[in-house]
Amino acid sequence: MSGTRARRRALSVAVPLCVAYAIGALLGWGSPTVSLTMGDFGLAAAAGGAAVSCLVRAAQLRGRAGLSWALLGISACMVAVGNGIWGWYEVVLGTDVPTPGPADWFFLFFAPPAITGLLLVAQRPKGLAAWACMVLDGWLIAGSLFTLGWSMALARTADGDRTDALKIALTLAYPVMDILLVSMVLGLRVRAGSADRAALNVALVALAVTVMSDALWTTPGLHGGYRSGELLDAGWFAGSVLLAVAPWMGDATPPAATPSGGHRTFSMLSALTPYIAAAVCTAGVLGDAVAGRQPDPVVLVAGGSVLVVLVLRQGITLVDNVFMAQELAVQESHFRSLVQGSSDVIMIAAKDGVLQYVSHAVRRVYGFEPEELVGTRLELLIHPEDGTRVQCDLRRFLEEAGRPTMTRIECRIRSAAGTWLHTESAVNRYGDGIILNSRDVTDRVKLQTQLEHDAFHDRLTDLPNRALFEDRIQHALAQRRGVTPTIAVLFLDLDGFKAVNDAGGHAVGDELLVQAARRLEHAVRVGDTVARFGGDEFAALLVGDASPRAIREIAERLLSTLSAPYRINDQEVRVAASIGIAFSTPDIDPADLMRNADLAMYRAKSGGKGRVEVYAPQMHIDAVRRVERAARQRRALHEKRLTILYQPVVDLATGRVRDVEAMLRRRDDRSALVGAAEFIRLSGGGDAPMPPLGRWLLEEVVDQTVRWRAAGHDVGASLSLPARQVTGPGFVEVVDTVLRRSALPPQALTLEITENVRGESADELIDRIVALKRLGLKVSVDDFGTGQSSLAYLRRMPIDTLKIDRSFVAEVGSCPHLTAMTSTIVRLGLDLGLTLVASGVETPDQAAILREMGCQRGQGFLYSGPLEEEGVLRVLGREDLGSGLADGSAEDLVDALDDHGLGAELAEGLERPPVVPVQRPQV
Repeated sequence: MSGTRARRRALSVAVPLCVAYAIGALLGWGSPTVSLTMGDFGLAAAAGGAAVSCLVRAAQLRGRAGLSWALLGISACMVAVGNGIWGWYEVVLGTDVPTPGPADWFFLFFAPPAITGLLLVAQRPKGLAAWACMVLDGWLIAGSLFTLGWSMALARTADGDRTDALKIALTLAYPVMDILLVSMVLGLRVRAGSADRAALNVALVALAVTVMSDALWTTPGLHGGYRSGELLDAGWFAGSVLLAVAPWMGDATPPAATPSGGHRTFSMLSALTPYIAAAVCTAGVLGDAVAGRQPDPVVLVAGGSVLVVLVLRQGITLVDNVFMAQELAVQESHFRSLVQGSSDVIMIAAKDGVLQYVSHAVRRVYGFEPEELVGTRLELLIHPEDGTRVQCDLRRFLEEAGRPTMTRIECRIRSAAGTWLHTESAVNRYGDGIILNSRDVTDRVKLQTQLEHDAFHDRLTDLPNRALFEDRIQHALAQRRGVTPTIAVLFLDLDGFKAVNDAGGHAVGDELLVQAARRLEHAVRVGDTVARFGGDEFAALLVGDASPRAIREIAERLLSTLSAPYRINDQEVRVAASIGIAFSTPDIDPADLMRNADLAMYRAKSGGKGRVEVYAPQMHIDAVRRVERAARQRRALHEKRLTILYQPVVDLATGRVRDVEAMLRRRDDRSALVGAAEFIRLSGGGDAPMPPLGRWLLEEVVDQTVRWRAAGHDVGASLSLPARQVTGPGFVEVVDTVLRRSALPPQALTLEITENVRGESADELIDRIVALKRLGLKVSVDDFGTGQSSLAYLRRMPIDTLKIDRSFVAEVGSCPHLTAMTSTIVRLGLDLGLTLVASGVETPDQAAILREMGCQRGQGFLYSGPLEEEGVLRVLGREDLGSGLADGSAEDLVDALDDHGLGAELAEGLERPPVVPVQRPQV
């Protein structure tokens, strides 16, 4: 666009200037003096401007283009100097211009630099034949023009004054040089890739105008009566002005090599020019002969040479055409083999869409014979849904400004079998029509569609995945904004799935997940979405009636559906489900809504599984607290602020220490020991593996027990763990690994399990206890009498020890009701063959009553509080721990434990009131 604007501005200046000069010359310029001035110095100024313009352009370019413009500038400079000398004689000196004189020499050297400059940018011939043709064409043009010029005017001009040989030579030199220049103008072909093609074309026009003016000036009629400032000067002026603007008519970038109609016409004219010139020359000679005029020897020689050269030129052309035809046949054979052997379908269509050529590949790709499609319309093969778009794209491609060489179109093409194939076509211009290079991309489209589907769907169940589920929540919230609640989200987790997967293998687990997915799809309403997030986690988006009652009914139905037996490999498999529900609120985003449903599901699982929970804000607060406690746990473990204390478990009959119970403690910022029970409660649970804290605690207790036994003390250790950590994945394997590494006899380790479990969790806990028993461990139920226990539950658990809760022991001897209940628990344990351990024994009377009931062991501050390793060694060295402390006072015990930072804890325990049990045990 910038090059076009520059050309327009240059022409807008040049054209009016030439017109004004022509009008002035036609009117005689108003006076003879002005006429002479404009005819001499005006032409000198125009030629000087052309010289400056060409030289400036030459300085900006490099190579042949720059040198070509420099030579054209020198040529214009010769004209400027010649006209200046002419004006000096006519205008300044007021005398006639001498002929021959200095001006003639400058005018004579106008043509050689111009001819050399044009040769520099001419397209070089390729091959010896092309060079020969170029030379012969040049002589055909030059010889023809010379013959015509001689026969019409030059002979008479030469006859005018045969006495002055120099004058005759100069008189003939002008037209000869012009003839050579005209030959260059007519026969020259500018390089196709030249960015200055438009500028050089304008320069050729300028030289042609100059040569035409010279030719008119040499005619006897004009040459004899010529005066400066007349209309003939307008031709020279126009030639100089055009040459001045020519350097700035080019484009900044090389034009695309796309042949236009004008270029083809110019190429054809350039090729026919030598033959036209020879024909005109022959016609002129024959015309003189027919008219009866005496033939001039110069005309006969020159014309004869033109005819000889014409025959020679034609012979070379015929031979060259033979070789070209042979080469073309070879190339056509190669092209035909390439097209027919291509796996792509190549079709040529006319402007109206009629197929003119179809390659043989169409037989393999589309199933058609090429002859079936030739003559048919392209749009008949295109899918109706794609037809309008394809036609618009092709029409835009053919009409688009700038004419891009290629475009790509994707559409469906009908095959001979009636199926629609996805195709990709590269479309190029071919004359007024197009050529299509098409290939079948059906497999690629299917793969792309499958990949897009897999990106948003679960591969196993084909349900939407988390990304698609979240996107649908976003759309549902946007569409139903203003309705409260707008939607409900359910998170579902299969309880017991891991056990099924471990027992039956991954194939059984996958089949269970697929069947569960199909059940969920059939259980929800039309318009609802079921998704799988991975593992045994599912989700449901309910967008219909989102009232709490309706959603609760759907959740209960889903719970019942998922809990029904599954039939896999002729076996019945059962799992349950935990479901969390979250309702949308104004301005809630999908991530928060999904988080709320996840928290509700977590509450359902921690509450016993196989149940439905609705999200409440307190759940989020609890989750934040769990995160904070977990952070404190990691920080305490990293900073080594955790320590383990051990409280002896004494034989009530002998007073000897039989076991020690490990208790986790944490040192606060003042290095005082405080309880760390929250860390134990936080560790593990659900489907999470055994946490680092739990494993560290187990390894420390086992290693310490091994050291005590190596020192000669026959003592065991008990470790209290929450039931949900015992049921965590990999717990049994971790215990087995730790025992094998330490070489501790399994019977020396007792795991105390909180018995506050029920439902499926109780069944899973029993399975884990059985697995631990196989390893040889002892299992104890801690805090018996305070949880959801029952006689049937106690009967099913293969335990070794029953630990009576301190709330019963504290009232033994003072409360008849609790004393009787404690006695019943002891008798029950003895009947089941269990070892009874009483917790919280603080007075000798309590120890005596428990011993009389038949309780074998006791634990409490009567014997010792929690001790560090050194304190335990001192206790283990005593024969009768019970009798030694029975004679002392509580204050002595506190003083004895002050060294371990436990005196304050013991004193607080002695001062607290008796514990009243909150719930009666179910016995």
